[in-house]
Amino acid sequence: MIPDTLSNGQFETVYNFLSLVIASQLFTAVFLLISLPRILPRYRQAITVAIIVCGIAAYHYFRIFDSFKGAFVTDSVGGTGTYTQAMGEGFNEGYRYVDWLLTVPLLLVELIAVLALTRKIQSKLLIRLVPAAALMIALGYPGEISGDNGLRGLFGILSTIPFAYILFVLFTQLSKSLVNQPAGVRGTLGRLRFLLLLSWGVYPIAYLLPLLNIAGSDAWVAKQVGYSVADIVAKAVYALIIFHVARIKSYDDDHEFAAIETSRDEVPDELRATGHDSARTSAPKVR
Repeated sequence: MIPDTLSNGQFETVYNFLSLVIASQLFTAVFLLISLPRILPRYRQAITVAIIVCGIAAYHYFRIFDSFKGAFVTDSVGGTGTYTQAMGEGFNEGYRYVDWLLTVPLLLVELIAVLALTRKIQSKLLIRLVPAAALMIALGYPGEISGDNGLRGLFGILSTIPFAYILFVLFTQLSKSLVNQPAGVRGTLGRLRFLLLLSWGVYPIAYLLPLLNIAGSDAWVAKQVGYSVADIVAKAVYALIIFHVARIKSYDDDHEFAAIETSRDEVPDELRATGHDSARTSAPKVR
């Protein structure tokens, strides 16, 4: 439930975290857009999807930010007093679910795209993961907006089913594909699944707060902060790791491209461990 009042400190906390998410998503998208030429074309689809994800998130956080500022107002000079819900206004939590409905399936597309699997295997994974991700979000929303804890619990259980299925595919079926990846990125890709699990785990915890009789303004503020941090990790940080993987794989696939992109001193540790930096010494230097 949305609280009737927020202290100045609570209002500033939510305000600043929403601002942080906007900046993180927006400038991650800008960085990735500028950096697209620094990876091979076969991996640019993954980074393009990452840019779209961060762009969608930035847009919706602008809407969330405006909704929050409109929902809570104060009469105090300088905005240092208590904030109360504005008459006829409300904080629209639906923006988050629209964002997740679009971005969560795309996060899985990012991961599969950067693996550069065969078209058949890629299609099989996408057909299994993308609908499950969309179903997970769609089933969670009716419980989120319901004031009935029984209904909230029911939809929480229903949305957990596709969530568990996604984890099953990520940690079993996708592991088979990791064997064919360059040695330098297997560990990173494996840990990427745990990053998704860690960041996605924040959402059901926040979802369950009313069922645990944890309510009030402090709980609501904690939920907004948790959602914000989780979205930064699951989208911006995740995208930067995907970009790192794409660069390493680009260097591994094309040593001349690696030589153009980096000097010997800048060779990533992952490639140096696989012995690919030796090929770079014979490649012509680009001045």
